[in-house]
Amino acid sequence: MNRPIRYSDEPLGDIRIVPDFLPSPEELALRSEQTKITISLSTESVAYFKEAAKKCHMQYQKMIRQLLDEYVAHQKSADKPGRPG
Repeated sequence: MNRPIRYSDEPLGDIRIVPDFLPSPEELALRSEQTKITISLSTESVAYFKEAAKKCHMQYQKMIRQLLDEYVAHQKSADKPGRPG
């Protein structure tokens, strides 16, 4: 596997340019608006999220926030007219 790569002048075949679909660094830096609150959670719940977040290498508060955001999005879609809820 340590052999050097040998390049040649062979034709590459059909080439097509793929448009850039990734968000810009500025778009990645944007955060959704957040409101700070104080909330009391059970010790068991906090311990669970801390352990899960540790395994995923993320902050437990962010994990809880994402869970709540997903719940809200699901409830909003369920509340749309014409959908059983």
